[in-house]
Amino acid sequence: MTNTISSSLNAAVGQMFTALDGILEKAAAHAAANETDETVYLNWRLAPDMLPLLRQVRIATELPARAMSRLAGGDMPTFTDDEETIPQLRDRIKKAHAHIKSLPANALDTDPGEPISFPAGPGTEMTLPRLAYAQNFILPNLYFHVTTAYAILRSIGVDIGKRDFLAAQQS
Repeated sequence: MTNTISSSLNAAVGQMFTALDGILEKAAAHAAANETDETVYLNWRLAPDMLPLLRQVRIATELPARAMSRLAGGDMPTFTDDEETIPQLRDRIKKAHAHIKSLPANALDTDPGEPISFPAGPGTEMTLPRLAYAQNFILPNLYFHVTTAYAILRSIGVDIGKRDFLAAQQS
């Protein structure tokens, strides 16, 4: 099997979205078992200058969905950013994943060396070859925000581990 942009991105997104959904499910159960309002979890952050769990999940879902749409030359999905509960965040993951799975592989895989420009912060634009955009922008951002969500939940005491992060098959 040939490794393509679409196969690499779809595999990583599938694994990370499965992991993110699973750790959020455990977070909801942990909050309920400890009689803690889940908004405490959603607003938790690792450091004062870091974004809270809620924003980490939003970015972890929106960034790959929009970036892969850009690669595929498709319409950008819209996210309302109005989630206030863990179940709503889990629905967001499903929505983002469904959108990503709808993108045609051949459009994602078109000319890996062709430059693609994208917003990289307020008033900033970057240009990278399409393959570098996938490998050096989309994937690191996905992993960073899912890892940070995982670390936030671990810091609160949610019983999750490496198998949860890797979305390993539980036997």
